[in-house]
Amino acid sequence: MSNEPRIVLDYSPIIRHYEECLDLYGDTHKGVDWPNANDAATRYGVMLDLLPASRPLTVLDFGCGASHLYEYIVGLQLSGIQYVGLDISPKFIQLCRSKFPHNTYICADILQTPEAIPEVDCVVMNGVFTEKCSLSAAQMLAFIQQTLVAAFRKARYGIAFNVMSAHVDWQRDDLFHLPFDLNAEFLTRHLSRHFNVRNDYGLYEYTTYVFRQKRD
Repeated sequence: MSNEPRIVLDYSPIIRHYEECLDLYGDTHKGVDWPNANDAATRYGVMLDLLPASRPLTVLDFGCGASHLYEYIVGLQLSGIQYVGLDISPKFIQLCRSKFPHNTYICADILQTPEAIPEVDCVVMNGVFTEKCSLSAAQMLAFIQQTLVAAFRKARYGIAFNVMSAHVDWQRDDLFHLPFDLNAEFLTRHLSRHFNVRNDYGLYEYTTYVFRQKRD
């Protein structure tokens, strides 16, 4: 990927969008722009399917928002998970630190200061790539691909991320629908050929799990 031209990115419209949702709806599923609480919980469960059975392990919640994934983990009483929250928005990080001061939270942009993010076992990226707001399709694709490369470098075991499916009845202009084949081609060339795509949980999206090596 280093030999390919890099598109200059300005993803501040995405940041502003989520901060406006937080201002409007507060610490709720709508505050992180999930319209349905039950669907949001489904996504958390699908994200956690990335985790191996062996414990303990560290999990980076990339784009942690209001730490609802952590609340889901606590609700399941899962043990042996060291949670780290990462968000580019100071508003969300401030909220998370006020809610869970015992957790580690990092406010950083992985594309600008990758050294600020620690190496972990697993990286989950829930809802990070669904909304493009005013970004063009080319800008959003570049944002996704550059971010995936940077995040995968931090994962000893693997990463999980979800995107809107291109196989839908209609597409919204403010969302980004990533075709399976384009996703698979990029992952194989730049991350790993060891990945699974899950499209069976009833939402208009799919989740991809990318592993550093072949699983037993």
